[in-house]
Order: sequence, then C-alpha cells, then structure tokens
Amino acid sequence: MAGDDGAKPTTWQSCQQDLSDAEWELIADLVPTYSGGGRMGRPTKHSKRDIVNAILYVAATGCQWQALPRSYPNWNTVHHYFHLTWSRDGTWEAIVDRLRALVREREGRDPEPSATIVDARSTQGASTVGGSTRGYDAGKKIPGRKTFGVVDTMGLLVAVVVVAANRSDNWGGIDAVGHASFKTDRLTKVWCDAGFKATFARFCHCLRIDAEVVSRTNAHTFEVLPKRWIVERTWGWLVNHRRLRTDYERDPAVTAGFVWAAHTRLLLHRLTT
Repeated sequence: MAGDDGAKPTTWQSCQQDLSDAEWELIADLVPTYSGGGRMGRPTKHSKRDIVNAILYVAATGCQWQALPRSYPNWNTVHHYFHLTWSRDGTWEAIVDRLRALVREREGRDPEPSATIVDARSTQGASTVGGSTRGYDAGKKIPGRKTFGVVDTMGLLVAVVVVAANRSDNWGGIDAVGHASFKTDRLTKVWCDAGFKATFARFCHCLRIDAEVVSRTNAHTFEVLPKRWIVERTWGWLVNHRRLRTDYERDPAVTAGFVWAAHTRLLLHRLTT
C-alpha cells in the first residue's frame, strides 16, 4: 500500500471499488453534512464521500474497523458516523428508497411496488451481540439474530427489521410488512412461506394486503418456489458482503444499517452500468 518513503497512499481499490462520480452524484444530497442534527461545530475534516467509501469497504470485506486502510479517514470517525448517526437516523434506508425507485422507473415500473415477498434469515451472533437482542433459532439451530426482509418482485429491499433469532416469523413479519406499508399506498400483495401463520395473515388483512403462503410440495426435494426464490436471491446478493455473514453489532439498528449499505452498493452499480 504505502510507498518506500512511508507516504500515505492516495487511492485504494477495494473488492467492491470506491464510488464513481456518477454513483456519488445519485446519493450525495442524502448524506448529512453534520452528525449532530444541524448543530454547528468545528468544520468537518473528511469528505462525506470518503466516509461512505470506508463504510462500504467494511461492509464488503468484513474487516475490523481498526483495520481500515490508511487511505480512508480514521476508523473512529467512520465508526461514529455509521454507528451513532447514519444507521439510526434512516440515512441508509432513505438512500435505498431513492435508488429502488430509480431502478424501478428505469425498468418501466411504478416507483412504488404493489407486490412484495417477505422472508427471514438467521445469522450467527458474535460474542459482542448482547443478550437482550440475542436469541436461538431452534429451527435452523443458530444463536444470534434474525433479519426480516421485504423485497419487491425485482428483489429490491423495501423494509428491513432485525430482531433476536428466537422471535417468531409472525411477529417479525408483522413489523417488516407494517414498515413496508408506510412506504407505498399501492401494496396489496405479499408472498411468504409457511412460517408466517394466521396472526400474520390477519394483520395483512387489516392493511388490505393479501398474504399468500407459497409452500413446498416435497419437503425432501429441492425445488424453486414461485416468488420466494426472489427474496432468497436477494439474500444471496447481500451475503457477498462479508460483514453480513456474522452479526457483530450490539445494536440491531446498526446491523440493519449494514444491510441497507450493502444494498446501496448493489443498486448504485445497477444504475450506472
């Protein structure tokens, strides 16, 4: 990385690569300039673009914060923006909402989806995951957390909810679909698996959403299930970002922030290539 004289490197190419000018232009205005809710303070030392690039690097490579290459801002600064601000104030989610609408419009669709698929993915929790937000998924035999995702029929994320792994699909699905319903007045259909039962269906009915269970016809044979393969493909896209393969975060909101950040990178690439 550094030259023989020990000078700080000026560029770094990660496995996902830093944002291009075209990609940055799509999201620059959504990234807050200050982290204190508009409070004035000393001038910022690092550009927002450098901090975003550093966060995307951590998401893609799964490296420790302290292991950030020296070409990026100090890890403490990047960690502060991601953990204490942008994951909790909805910045990453707002970015994905914009990019999702742009992708849908480019494909000739309405910016707001009318049909979605919901699914859950359990992730092993590291020792840093606190007991209050940690559980055991008895079905998949995984201790840690469970991420509920709602995607449109193109596989683009609409809502993300992160809970303890012992949380039932019913209640996690209710939280996720409820969140998705606030984003679109057009939502009338949701596909799910058999883990989402009567309570979930009644909740969807109250929102005038038709919940359809897509079940396996043979439990012992692999088969591509209609609609459900779309959300499974989305999980496959996301776990290419190594930070999402194990949950290290004390706060579930930060875990969700990494999911949104990873999806941001995928959507930006899709819009600019």
